[in-house]
Amino acid sequence: MTDIIKHECGIAVIRLLKPLNYYYNKYGTWQYGLDKMYLLMEKQHNRGQEGAGLGAVKLEASPGNEFIFRERALGSGAISEIFSNIHSSFQRFSKDQLSNIEFVKTSVPFASELFIGHLRYSTTGKSGLSYVHPLLRRNNWASRSLALAGNFNMTNVDEMFEQLLKEGQHPRDYADTFVMLESLGHYLDREVQYQYDHLNKERMNGQQISHEIGERLDIPFLLKRASAIWDGGYALCGLIGCGDAFVLRDPWGIRSAFYYHDDEIAVVASERPVIQTAFNLKRDDIHEIQPGEALIVKRNGSISLHQIQEKKEKITPCSFERIYFSRGSDHDIYRERKKLGELLVPKIMETVNGDFDNTVFSFIPNTAEVAYFGMLQGLEDHFNHKKALTILEKGYTLSKEEIDAILSKRVRSEKVAIKDIKLRTFIAQGNTRNDLAAHVYDVTYGSLKRGVDSLVIIDDSIVRGTTLKQSIIKILDRLDPKKIIIVSSSPQIRYPDCYGIDMSRMSEFIAFKAAIELLKERGMQSVIDETYKKSVAQRHMKKEHIINYVKDIYAPFTDEDISNKIAQMLTSKEIKAEVKIVFQSIEDLHKACPNNGGDWYFSGDYPTPGGNRLVNNAFINYIEGQENKAQQYALQFSKNEK
Repeated sequence: MTDIIKHECGIAVIRLLKPLNYYYNKYGTWQYGLDKMYLLMEKQHNRGQEGAGLGAVKLEASPGNEFIFRERALGSGAISEIFSNIHSSFQRFSKDQLSNIEFVKTSVPFASELFIGHLRYSTTGKSGLSYVHPLLRRNNWASRSLALAGNFNMTNVDEMFEQLLKEGQHPRDYADTFVMLESLGHYLDREVQYQYDHLNKERMNGQQISHEIGERLDIPFLLKRASAIWDGGYALCGLIGCGDAFVLRDPWGIRSAFYYHDDEIAVVASERPVIQTAFNLKRDDIHEIQPGEALIVKRNGSISLHQIQEKKEKITPCSFERIYFSRGSDHDIYRERKKLGELLVPKIMETVNGDFDNTVFSFIPNTAEVAYFGMLQGLEDHFNHKKALTILEKGYTLSKEEIDAILSKRVRSEKVAIKDIKLRTFIAQGNTRNDLAAHVYDVTYGSLKRGVDSLVIIDDSIVRGTTLKQSIIKILDRLDPKKIIIVSSSPQIRYPDCYGIDMSRMSEFIAFKAAIELLKERGMQSVIDETYKKSVAQRHMKKEHIINYVKDIYAPFTDEDISNKIAQMLTSKEIKAEVKIVFQSIEDLHKACPNNGGDWYFSGDYPTPGGNRLVNNAFINYIEGQENKAQQYALQFSKNEK
């Protein structure tokens, strides 16, 4: 990913299933859960560098002592800051107190059995510490207290907001994080009240009632009621003050969540290898929470899975997880990324006209490295096949020297590009910044035959193309290649995302800008105008009735037409080499990632109705020059909907 985008968040949950003294005796520390949470969060640092948060619930806090805790921080060093602050808080206790497990259990903050962690990238929502998860809803009743964190973006905040108003609520913010918190909190309150009214008739005292409510809370029921109208991708986790925990995944399977448990611990994370590494487990030990399913751990330690929302007929896990977001150390993702590179070989060979001898292959940036290995493997297979055919065709006429010459030929691979500096935000804007941006990458001089070799560079994806134009192509051109071929392991990114990634504006996509330019060049402005008219006509329709007419912008052109235009747009006047752009096809994406069919970025086929509404509004905003406005839906409500 040569362009920086703010992508999806990461979650982590830990529930210790034994008393703290068990871990103290076995592992020599009562901080076992806290230490493991640190590992889970650090191992997912790739998923959120804007901020982080940690929540905890203590099962054995005595009245007069806090039972629910939270620590949050902003910036790339947020995880270290959080855990440093927590450990600093322990200094006010004596050594004797910290070695007294009974004291620790009741009085030391974050000496807890339940933990929830979050790594944040703001998506289409707001930024700042108050928006960093977990969000906290405090109450003197433990069973009414809720800590909530998630990897999600909801497309129908207006409907969720309206639902709360109908229930008599007064939400204090319009962001989806707060609306989800209030929605779950509302149904939690109703469930607690129901249990209280029932138990009060049994003439129990207050503490007995409080304890029994915690035992009887129907978590599946309240999750089902709260999430009934949700539209979006989500992996949502929560801690209830009484000691219950849950993780809920969206019914389309858009966002990921994995879990493991034994008799000591239950753990959830956004990525499977994170759990594998932190607990030294095998791949098959870890399971995926299924679409629409919730993992629930009750205060008593019982663990169960519940189908909260019906699993959709067409499951569409995000394919960008496989291409870019995830760490890549996952067993399946590693192989899928290699396959993405391998499947590009026929297109690459066509672009270089089969000239192996004068073509050098490399990659930019590190996230494309695995796809690069797959590309090399595919090239080697192609090369070996060509060698075998040559030997078979010429047969006995070949001398030993000629056979040796054929067999000695290899794919030429080099480490051509090196990320040399990180451009800081305090650097001047305008021409000065642009000049510095051109030097973010450096090249290995002498790796090409000047004026003779073509250079093939594989990237994991191309979104805006800004870094390619301002830096990469310029620096590569210094090697004097005959041709520069940029190969993307993902298809052309044409449409906004609305399920957890900050790609909401049409003008962000170089593929969209290329299609618009082609329409204007070919005298097809009417296509733009008609698409706008049809989009405006849908503006106040219910999301279920909206059609993605933005597809019409791309319809007149082949993928190659748009690729060629992108290459032209990314090539500055001073570039001497011919520049070509090659993209993965959607068909080959599905071949490489057969179980992750979420391709809306590329196809415009959104799995939820809210996706079509997002792209409709995004196109209108583009035409009307309103893209920089906050992406919030007007509170029109149903009376204004068709």
